[in-house]
Amino acid sequence: MTGTEDDESNKIDFLEEDLENDQDIESNLDSDSSEENSKNSEEEKLEKVHAELEKQKDLTLRAEAELQNVLKRTAREVENAHKYGLERFIQNLLPVVDSLEKAAEASAPDQSEASDTAIEGINLCCKLLVDVLEKEGIKAIDPSGEPFDPSEHQAMSMVENSDLEPNSIAAVVQKGWKLNERLVRPAMVMVVKGNETKPPK
Repeated sequence: MTGTEDDESNKIDFLEEDLENDQDIESNLDSDSSEENSKNSEEEKLEKVHAELEKQKDLTLRAEAELQNVLKRTAREVENAHKYGLERFIQNLLPVVDSLEKAAEASAPDQSEASDTAIEGINLCCKLLVDVLEKEGIKAIDPSGEPFDPSEHQAMSMVENSDLEPNSIAAVVQKGWKLNERLVRPAMVMVVKGNETKPPK
């Protein structure tokens, strides 16, 4: 073999080695990039799982809060039903109490024993009924002489009375009633007029 042929054969061998090295590098790069891609996809999957977990945790907390609100609301409604369940019954019963009180007030003794006994019976029935109502948390509003309170009293008319303070209650036409501090019926009252001072001429 001549020196030229040897040189050419060495060049070919060298080129083949370079080619093999390039192929090895490319295959290594490919494997590295595939590993990196698989790591990236795993990280993305993990992030998605974390996001879904946070979402589910938030939904669970919201559902628990809503359940607590429903339980509190239900407990409050049950308590109100116990406290104010008698309201309609009381409204229907109050005219009976009013009638008994009016009968007791209107009945005047006429010297007969039977009449005195009847009046005493009416008074006793009225007192028993009012006592039963009070035991159930129902209280009368009898504001005679007190200042007028529009949240509990209903003014029927204005009257002049120099003995009482202006805007105070001169007379109670009909008692008011409360059930466990809730107004069932306002007291019907007559209110004292305020002093009207005339402007000087």
